[in-house]
Amino acid sequence: MGKIVIVYHSGFGHTKLQAEAVHRGAAAVEGTEAVLFTTEEAIEKMDELDSADGIIFGCPTYMGNISAGMKQFLEEAVKKWFTQSWKDKIAGAFTNSSSFSGDKLNTLFGLVVNAMQHGMIFVGTAMFPSANDPEAMNSVEGPGPEAHNRVGSFIGPMSASFQVDPPAAPSKGDLETAEAYGKRIASIALQFSRGRS
Repeated sequence: MGKIVIVYHSGFGHTKLQAEAVHRGAAAVEGTEAVLFTTEEAIEKMDELDSADGIIFGCPTYMGNISAGMKQFLEEAVKKWFTQSWKDKIAGAFTNSSSFSGDKLNTLFGLVVNAMQHGMIFVGTAMFPSANDPEAMNSVEGPGPEAHNRVGSFIGPMSASFQVDPPAAPSKGDLETAEAYGKRIASIALQFSRGRS
């Protein structure tokens, strides 16, 4: 049995919906236990993350950077760096902001660097932009809200909520992208877990 832990911070509820989609995807992979923790819960249960085969980090992008709630968790997790407790675990990351860009790439880079500091193995989306509607890439309007990976991120899922309150945002396509990412991470974590044993 593989175990995936999703650790997320959400300020207004958009990233929570994204995290729940990642969780659904991971839980759908046969032989996987998927656990969803807020950053506050993960700080309290930090030792439980040691038994995970993969950890997926998610937070909103605020002012082009990692949210304070996620930063607090990352700083609390430094104790795991000293013991190399997360070395060789699969890692992933996702983020949301109120626009198509919002400099979300910087947030994902920060989460990738954190994973690398821990010696983790980071997994990207492996999904083309507008994967379920490739013809949308041939229009000036580009991919719509039902498109998978409409922002075109290969590091991890990026969702755009604009000024729309949840649950109307993030869009269907953004949440389906997050769900597919959860499946991908869980599948790869199982491959690594079986190989180790």
